[in-house]
Amino acid sequence: MTTVTVIGAGYVGLTTAACLAHLGHRVTAVDTDTDRVTRLQTGDIDLLEPALPQMVHEHQSTGALTFTSAAEHCLDEAEVTFICLPTPARPDGSADLTTIFSMIPQLRRCLASGSQLVVKSTVPPGTHHQITAVLGRSDVTVTSNPEFLREGHAVHDWLHPDRIVLGVAAPKYTERIISLYSGINAPVVTTDPTSAELIKYAANTFLALKITYANTLAELCEHLGANITDIRTGLGHDPRIGNHHLRPGPGWGGPCLPKDVRALLAVGNNADCELELLRSVLKSNAHHQRRIVDLIEQLLSKPLARTRVCLLGLTFKPETNDVRNSSALPIATELVARDAQVIAYDPAVTDSVTELPHPPLAPTAAAALEGTDVVLVLTEWREFAALPWHNLARTMRGDLVVDTRGHLNPADLVQAGLRLHTLGDSPVRQLVAKAA
Repeated sequence: MTTVTVIGAGYVGLTTAACLAHLGHRVTAVDTDTDRVTRLQTGDIDLLEPALPQMVHEHQSTGALTFTSAAEHCLDEAEVTFICLPTPARPDGSADLTTIFSMIPQLRRCLASGSQLVVKSTVPPGTHHQITAVLGRSDVTVTSNPEFLREGHAVHDWLHPDRIVLGVAAPKYTERIISLYSGINAPVVTTDPTSAELIKYAANTFLALKITYANTLAELCEHLGANITDIRTGLGHDPRIGNHHLRPGPGWGGPCLPKDVRALLAVGNNADCELELLRSVLKSNAHHQRRIVDLIEQLLSKPLARTRVCLLGLTFKPETNDVRNSSALPIATELVARDAQVIAYDPAVTDSVTELPHPPLAPTAAAALEGTDVVLVLTEWREFAALPWHNLARTMRGDLVVDTRGHLNPADLVQAGLRLHTLGDSPVRQLVAKAA
């Protein structure tokens, strides 16, 4: 058993703390937000993450997991301290490391001699060396150990990772960290700290690139009358490509991909390295989100002014309540800019979303669909596929459903008398299929 402190009890920090306690370690999670700490101490977890609340409650009850806002009470006892603090984007896209470096003076004072400081936060390549220099503690080892968690699957991803990446100054410093992961069967990639930091950015930017390519192919399919589903299948069987992240959608978003693409672009700028591919990926994603609104106008054969549009889904993916940088936000903004009347429903979003341009939130999908001209599916919640479309169609004013995720069963929509359009399927081919 290792005594561990986790600094930051947000999404990454809370998952890390709970999973380390689950592996048998004694863990204290620290957060400067005293209200959040109080809620966590009473078992109030505001993150919608499967298995996480149960795991937190289980290990709180045994004393293996505790929460505090006073870091000095646990840092001097910790053998390993994890930094799981946010690195939000600055206006220029670069990562803001203020929160991390504001902790360094306290870490310098309180970390026990011989302990290890592990950075899980997503940070630009070279940050390890900056932290080591500012920390100024030759008796404390700094390690890079980036996280690769997917919201909605965080606990599973933490306990069953595809790989564990460790960036260390010398191989001998990996032993303690590897022992923390005892019981987890995953390859360990040991490298230098800068490479470890870059691996995280490289992974997320590649996923953004692959999704962008899928959306580009979907647009081409609509013009050529080709079938994106069959094309995905044909590509996916090639082991050099694989079938993951080839499904077209409303564009990539969320708290990680947009931030990390822009951050890596900023890293390149600072290194006098023009990463034009990343600029193109950002531009293409924005184009795709506008194209979805253009597509609705084309399918309606009229401008969107005074058209009532129902958005099904606001979160950037299902099984989470996170709307940060969701593709729904720019799409809703564009709809409102064209004078559409927008109403939204998401089963995980109950409060108004400040980033949205005033679309009201409906309490149910049925309420959102009533009197609507167009339904736009933006998140693949299971609830949406199970809706009684035959009954709901009678309450709608129009008949157009644009499914950006390919989530709904076409037969259900056709039987309900609705007109379904999925991305990457040409209107001509859909009309032929409907007639058949």
